[in-house]
Amino acid sequence: MQLYNKLSAKERAELIDKAGKDRLTISFYQYHKIENPQIFRDHLFIEWDKLDVLGRIYVSYEGINAQLSVPAENFKQFKAHLDSIDFLKDVRLNIAVEQDNKSFLKLKIKVRNKIVADGLNDDTFDVTDIGVHLNAEEFNNMLADPNTVCVDMRNHYESEIGHFDGAVTPDVDTFRDSLDIIEEDLKDNKEDKNLLMYCTGGIRCEKASAYYKHKGFKNVFQLEGGIINYVRQVESQELENKFKGKNFVFDHRRAERISDDVVSNCHQCGEPCDTHVNCDNEACHLLFIQCESCSEKMNTCCSEDCKEIAALSFEEQKALRKGKGNSNKIFKKGRSEALKFKK
Repeated sequence: MQLYNKLSAKERAELIDKAGKDRLTISFYQYHKIENPQIFRDHLFIEWDKLDVLGRIYVSYEGINAQLSVPAENFKQFKAHLDSIDFLKDVRLNIAVEQDNKSFLKLKIKVRNKIVADGLNDDTFDVTDIGVHLNAEEFNNMLADPNTVCVDMRNHYESEIGHFDGAVTPDVDTFRDSLDIIEEDLKDNKEDKNLLMYCTGGIRCEKASAYYKHKGFKNVFQLEGGIINYVRQVESQELENKFKGKNFVFDHRRAERISDDVVSNCHQCGEPCDTHVNCDNEACHLLFIQCESCSEKMNTCCSEDCKEIAALSFEEQKALRKGKGNSNKIFKKGRSEALKFKK
């Protein structure tokens, strides 16, 4: 039985266009002890492939982390399948604020050591002793409390284009990098300040809140469902939106517009801009912020060198890449020295 994709992203995109049916972009996670992640992974692939689910899903011994899209007409069947799995029954589903039928173009379900790369030894602390979950209204109230320190648990390229008012936004490349930095910065306020955390969908805060409680923080709180769920509640309950800018997402959309504020700038000219692109030189593929003017001038490349390479034929570019590994720039989003106005 086929348990992997055979269609290319281009072929899948053409099929989606031909079908002409709306799809829903959804994310969810659940920490749970899974005895055999590989068997569970194969079961999900078989069932979800039938429903034309596409996305990026990680399964491990500690649970599942899923970002996916499903045809709207198949949503009830998809939800019924989730509810048939004990630990996923009534799991909170974060529905994307902005829908795009091509947010995902393949179904990738991978077995990983962890569902989030946190670099922590879970045996050293109680991962179930988490912080207090807050809804949008409670989050806004605590955010306004002068005794609160609000921390963005996302990476620099995520918080750069959007964040909550007054939030601390660590300049880090990975989730693991932020944990020790935050602890060091707040070491003198472990008992007298409210540590209020948020992330995209809530999964990073789930682990971080338990870690910080283990490290001696007394008042630990987290935004339930992350930014995605917050925006839904703000709209449905007509609350004040405290999030400014865009919410970075890990699919082909790259971001969702949450407010009209543009809080970042083009990495090449410095003009206000919050549009992420990938360098058109496939050997670079650097993620960075680029305005329309610079995109036209630079042919969607991050540097003159990359612009020259991207202008070559496919075969010429392939020959240049032969025998070389991926550039480290791919993993250092927005960190290239060629970018004059990077964060």
